[in-house]
Amino acid sequence: MADGNCLISNEWICGEYVRTRGQELTDATLEHVWITLASVAIGLVVAFPLALLARRWRAVAGPVLGLTTILYTVPSLAMFSLLLPVFGISAAVVITGLVLYSLTILVRNIMAGLASVPEEAREAARGMGYGPLRLLFGVELPLALPALMAGLRITTVSTVSLTTVGAIIGYGGLGNLIYEGMRSFFKAEVLTASVLCVALAVVADLLLLALQRLLTPWTRKSRKGTA
Repeated sequence: MADGNCLISNEWICGEYVRTRGQELTDATLEHVWITLASVAIGLVVAFPLALLARRWRAVAGPVLGLTTILYTVPSLAMFSLLLPVFGISAAVVITGLVLYSLTILVRNIMAGLASVPEEAREAARGMGYGPLRLLFGVELPLALPALMAGLRITTVSTVSLTTVGAIIGYGGLGNLIYEGMRSFFKAEVLTASVLCVALAVVADLLLLALQRLLTPWTRKSRKGTA
């Protein structure tokens, strides 16, 4: 069947849809990307001091981990609805909700990464005159990167997925197209937007994996040594 007729016959795979709606797909993809990037970046900025507080004062660890876990269990539709009175219908609703969801994974992985740093490395750094800040950023964080990056990868992929739920208020990126396509049962729109969403998640994960390998070359050497 010719591409020109696939829109009329409402086929799942339709090249004509991609050709004629290219700008719409591009705009939705860019919106999806910036919402994801903003949410993950803000989540990381918020999670880092929370993890440090929880590590420094054990009495704080329980409430912090408990609260972030409770936030993660709130259904996304309910979360966005609860944030509407605060932010109104805006992208801030989606971004804030996604930031709250990211905290439980990021905080736990940052804490796990810092806890995995060998005490001998800390003692050696202190013996060389490292202060608390220099010890944290010069020794502990680099050694904690594998766990931190693992949490960042999980958070990013889940954020790409959850961004689509923002379609309920018109800020869902590719989710807007999926939602509109489901309402009108426009097969090509639903499938194309869904495939792009999956592709975004895969590409983001591969990019972060490549960044992790670039930042932690010693992990590759250790794996080769044990092979």
